[in-house]
Amino acid sequence: MDPGFRSPLVDFFKRGEVARDVCLMAAAGTLAPRAHEQIALLVLLSDDADPETAVTANATLARLPAEPLRAFLARSDVPPQIRDFFAARGIEPGEQAAADADAPLLESGAPVPAEEAEEPETAQLLASLPIIDRMKLAMKGTKGQRAQLIRDSNKLVAAAVLSSPKLTESEVEAFAKMANVSEDVLRTIATNRSWVKNYGVIAGLTKNPKTPPGISMQMVQRLNEKDLKMLAIDRNVPEGVRLAARKFIRPK
Repeated sequence: MDPGFRSPLVDFFKRGEVARDVCLMAAAGTLAPRAHEQIALLVLLSDDADPETAVTANATLARLPAEPLRAFLARSDVPPQIRDFFAARGIEPGEQAAADADAPLLESGAPVPAEEAEEPETAQLLASLPIIDRMKLAMKGTKGQRAQLIRDSNKLVAAAVLSSPKLTESEVEAFAKMANVSEDVLRTIATNRSWVKNYGVIAGLTKNPKTPPGISMQMVQRLNEKDLKMLAIDRNVPEGVRLAARKFIRPK
């Protein structure tokens, strides 16, 4: 069932691009670092085509603590599809809405500490952590950790970074300029309507040689004259993008 909730992490599961063992982790409630993703994934996987995944998700749903769940359902940012799903199971929203949804309703493993002073961490150190810990840091860690984890070889970790409630527009703008992130990251940024209202994000994507040309060429017309001229002679981007930029340069 479609939970009606969107985030880069949830969308990854909707597209069916997740290995079975990872789906089972999500169905057990141990994968998502905050309530919105955890509940959305459980609803999504409750009727999964894989019987074990569906059974596990439904068993996890039955274990959700009643009052925190009702408080979560009372939040204004919970999609009606999720409320309807639980209403069919006899669970209605509570009278008092949960103040935040930064933590999952079912915790697993050691909690990630609150954001601390930035300390340099090597990519090797972060890469050595289990996937669930990397995803927790991607959602709840520091700005420096997100900058490292957006380049993680595991697509789920990068999706968790883009789903983080702590993520700022300036970080997204920096990610859009990175040539060492995956195409999936750039594509996700390009399809987020809120992020592409930021001119810096548009400019970063069009100038990034890693951005799929189909995306870059659609965004070229939104560049200002100065950036168009620079892009038109940029040998780092595909030729089609340069040609598209030249089309929009105003003749003198």
